[in-house]
Amino acid sequence: MRILPAIDLKDGKCVRLFKGDFSTVHQVSEDPVETAKIFEAAGAQLIHMVDLDGALDGKRKNGELVKRVAGSTTARIELGGGIRNMDDIRAADELGVWRFIIGSAAVSNPEFVAEAVKEYGERIAVGIDARNGYVSTHGWVKDSGISAIDFARQMEALGVKTIIFTDIDTDGTLQGPPIEKLKALREAVSCEIIASGGVAVLDDIKALRELGADGAIIGKAYYAGTIDLEEAVKEAGDQCWPKE
Repeated sequence: MRILPAIDLKDGKCVRLFKGDFSTVHQVSEDPVETAKIFEAAGAQLIHMVDLDGALDGKRKNGELVKRVAGSTTARIELGGGIRNMDDIRAADELGVWRFIIGSAAVSNPEFVAEAVKEYGERIAVGIDARNGYVSTHGWVKDSGISAIDFARQMEALGVKTIIFTDIDTDGTLQGPPIEKLKALREAVSCEIIASGGVAVLDDIKALRELGADGAIIGKAYYAGTIDLEEAVKEAGDQCWPKE
């Protein structure tokens, strides 16, 4: 299982939120570039980045910082937040991003997802951010009314190979991941599932690995010091990418 340490960007700063509430935003790192280097040194080979400004209003304020992070490490970068059309993907590609996470746009424009998968294949992931079992969009502030499970099946049918599932109710809480929700998702789709939200201790990593998750995003647990990233990588197992 792959460990994906997280860097969330807002107004050029590395921040965290509590349950996706932007009123709780607080800075957790002075330098995202140095943070990425620490992640790589701990053994992480894929870093999860979110442009929170892009997620909210589609305006990309953090592109140069993403580029600096991508250029500072051999770890691959995946980026979400405000990716709403093919031009956004191409722009992220030029920044050095390896995988592109389509979130809100996947709900409103599934044809875009199909086009992106056709051109970029496994480099496309869909982010499913769920509250009470239903997909939320636009920086987690709008309820789409669509079942997260049904939406995951729809995305897999379009050829999506990776789903990043964030449970908003547990994100940033350090209360443990939503195991039952993830089990239901694992039973519903066969594509890769990256779990996000609630990871706090090494036992959470073990539980996710045992239920069949393909990856786990670690955010607040790292910054709050409740989990040792190097130990989490060891618990998860081999982080190496398949030979291309």
